Amino acid sequence: DAQPTESEKEIYNQVNVVLKDAEGILEDLQSYRGAGHEIREAIQHPNDEKLQEKAWGAVVPLVGKLKKFYEFSQRLEAGLRGLLGALTSTPYSPTQHLEREQALAKQFAEILHFTLRFDELKVRTCNFVSAKASKRKKVYLLKQSGLFEWETVYLLLQNKNLPIENTTDCLSTMASVCRVMLETPEYRSRFTNEETVSFCLRVMVGVIILYDHVHPVGAFAKTSKIDV
Repeated sequence: DAQPTESEKEIYNQVNVVLKDAEGILEDLQSYRGAGHEIREAIQHPNDEKLQEKAWGAVVPLVGKLKKFYEFSQRLEAGLRGLLGALTSTPYSPTQHLEREQALAKQFAEILHFTLRFDELKVRTCNFVSAKASKRKKVYLLKQSGLFEWETVYLLLQNKNLPIENTTDCLSTMASVCRVMLETPEYRSRFTNEETVSFCLRVMVGVIILYDHVHPVGAFAKTSKIDV
């Protein structure tokens, strides 16, 4: 594992505190079951105090989880802002940054990995919103819950204080590094388990998605620095 240099430690330590909670957030999301049945029963029988209490007892813990998710997304946003600033600032090029600040680059990769895993789980966890809800209502509820992690990343990358060329160069360089690690037998043989392969694949997909979103012509144009 890449260890932070003295100049990286302040940002690294801030982000590390957030990342330590990431696995717990995914576990909470995976175990999220909703309270649709209890809520419907309470609505259909408004004078039944037992059903009202049952619905309340089912909803309160879920509200606590949503609050936890929202607060985590705010902490993640703050940490990501510091990382992006460090990895795209002048006078160094993105390649120089990735060489000099390997610990921060790994943390950025870990955030992308978490974000993709979170979104995968979110899609599979249908109980976040009723299956009968309209698409517009689902989007609204998810936004209010602070669960659009990719949207947070997009907005930060479009920050006017971050040079767009530095940002896209950083993303394309990370995509190239992941591709080389996956395609080169010498590097691939060093992976001790399949989780490392999945990590590299998710990060590569993540940076390509981000590049395509923030670059003026996208990732699939002939002039793109992404080799697709």
